[in-house]
Amino acid sequence: KKQVEESGGGSVQAGGSLTLSCILSGITFDDDSVMGWYRQTPGNDCELVSTISSDGTTIYAHSVKGRFTISQDNAKNTMYLQMNNLKSEDTAMYYCAADGIAASPPTVGNCENYGDIDYWGRGTLVTISS
Repeated sequence: KKQVEESGGGSVQAGGSLTLSCILSGITFDDDSVMGWYRQTPGNDCELVSTISSDGTTIYAHSVKGRFTISQDNAKNTMYLQMNNLKSEDTAMYYCAADGIAASPPTVGNCENYGDIDYWGRGTLVTISS
């Protein structure tokens, strides 16, 4: 079964750090692949946080640039999001996504229901307290 699954969310104080992981099952990160992280808070659209392409090209939302780092370990079929200097506005459900990201807008209505992205995880909650 092809799927992605996130882990690593939690509660930290502002200024702290967390690392999210996303394990790919049955999905090959090949030449045309783009994977990424989205996040969503209640009542708001799902927004793109960061993407990584199979050639290593990375993209970051302006709000996280310089604080978050996306990476991949092909040997472990795992993607990571290192989040430093966390702020209260980073509080959200974070979703791993794969395939279809390149052709999708940076903001989509509801993460898990956006059908043009092929694979969504169930989300991992990140809560930042000030």
